[in-house]
Amino acid sequence: MEEGAVVQPDLKKRALAFAGVLAMSGFLASCSTPKKGATTPAGTIVASGALPPAAPREFRAAWVSTVANIDWPSKQNLNAAQQQAEAIAILDRAKAMNLNAIVLQVRPSADAIYPSQIEPWSEYLNGAQGKGPQPFYDPLKFWVSEAHARGLELHAWFNPYRARHDGARSPAAPNHITRSNPSAVRRYGKFMWMDPGEEAASKQTLDVVLDVVRRYDIDGVHIDDYFYPYPIEATPNVAGNEAALDGKPATRAVELDFPDTPSWERYLARGGKLDRASWRRQNVNELIQNMYQGIHREKSWVRFGISPFGLGRPDRRPPGINGFSQYDKLYADAELWLQKGWLDYMSPQLYWPRAQAAQAYDVLLDYWIGQNTMGRHMWPGLFTSRIGAPSKDYQPQEIVDQIGATRARPQSSGHVHFSMVALMQNRKGISDQLRTGTYATPALVPATPWLGNVKPGLPRVKAVRNGKGVDLKLTAGKANALYTVWARHGNEWRFNVVPASKVEWTLQDDARLGAADAVFVGAVDRLGIESDRVLVWGKA
Repeated sequence: MEEGAVVQPDLKKRALAFAGVLAMSGFLASCSTPKKGATTPAGTIVASGALPPAAPREFRAAWVSTVANIDWPSKQNLNAAQQQAEAIAILDRAKAMNLNAIVLQVRPSADAIYPSQIEPWSEYLNGAQGKGPQPFYDPLKFWVSEAHARGLELHAWFNPYRARHDGARSPAAPNHITRSNPSAVRRYGKFMWMDPGEEAASKQTLDVVLDVVRRYDIDGVHIDDYFYPYPIEATPNVAGNEAALDGKPATRAVELDFPDTPSWERYLARGGKLDRASWRRQNVNELIQNMYQGIHREKSWVRFGISPFGLGRPDRRPPGINGFSQYDKLYADAELWLQKGWLDYMSPQLYWPRAQAAQAYDVLLDYWIGQNTMGRHMWPGLFTSRIGAPSKDYQPQEIVDQIGATRARPQSSGHVHFSMVALMQNRKGISDQLRTGTYATPALVPATPWLGNVKPGLPRVKAVRNGKGVDLKLTAGKANALYTVWARHGNEWRFNVVPASKVEWTLQDDARLGAADAVFVGAVDRLGIESDRVLVWGKA
């Protein structure tokens, strides 16, 4: 595919357009426009009225890949302290940028980055599959605890079917599915792949997910786009799908069919009537439905998200859109999942620039919004790691403009960056640009009212004025995840998000605006529902 040139408007037009985008999206709901010549420092919202405006809402997340050590840990054989230090650096960067969620890959290849009775330790931790961290700790528990301490959500990301790649550096552990249940696995090129038509394979994936939901205080379960494998050439000794570890291969003219004849013939012998492609899609559909229902039986507040390939069914695409069909090749009917409500959020991987007509970002986002008849969260995936890539690289403005285009559509209330490494490296200044501009104000994750819509009780707060600010002693209900803190300075409001684990927090006086004349505090539950605000300092 050839990429077209990205046409950039001049700075003045861009600034005006972006301000309009924010207003249209409701991101600065209830906020008025600053007076001509007024400056609005980072974190300040200019609003009329004595009471705080609606909280800014936007899902701002980044994927943290463990496969091939793309994001974390940076390499194998780091000791526990080094792994933890790298995790803390990622979480601190996310917090400093005003992100509010991390999507952490916990099952890259039918293995685990946490202690499991079902699957072995991943080799991406310590160089050998089945070998845990040294000295021992639980990486997933650590990530969850440290994320929550910073007011960040932690979504556990699972690859549903990938079992093994020939590039693995260590032998498969005895309890890896390729050895413990080889009849549920098929070789496909350089991959070993769990057969979605094998009940044992799907059951293991579901068991793994529900085990994590039960044992860990995660905020979401996330699965990616690897259902049936991306097709490879039907000729020997080809590179095949090896690029799929961190990218997508091109569609091949002559493809090797997935070798699921044993499970297909058993289906026919039981009286199955579907054609083979429809049967494959049904296998995936059943896993998606069972996963959604099973997650919410365990914990009603844990949201389920899917990040499918960004192009929809060929028979439904807008004019001019073309390319790979996940419906026909991966047997992923993402449109059906949306329309059945079998997920709480979708993050279609819209990994192309806005100016690339055949896969135009804006057109594809509108397509997926149009398929979202159940009104689930739409949080597209952005290819931020393309910034600084050796070929077809993005300028940071492409990502900023894609966020602006997303904000212009009220039905799409967030986005996810692939992947965190680009933000950690601050490629071409993208992290600085987001932190000081696009993400200048913190934001709450959008609420998920279809999973529960009871407003939390009022927080109990004691406020005492000190020499440089207001000291808050905070107490909220056990189900709460965050506090919102609003500080009024005349007609300007400063908004802060504080983790519920913080029992003491100081609202510092503003260097420009001075002391607040009123402070309000609210509590936010695990589904993003905010309580009424309590006036804890000053006068309304």
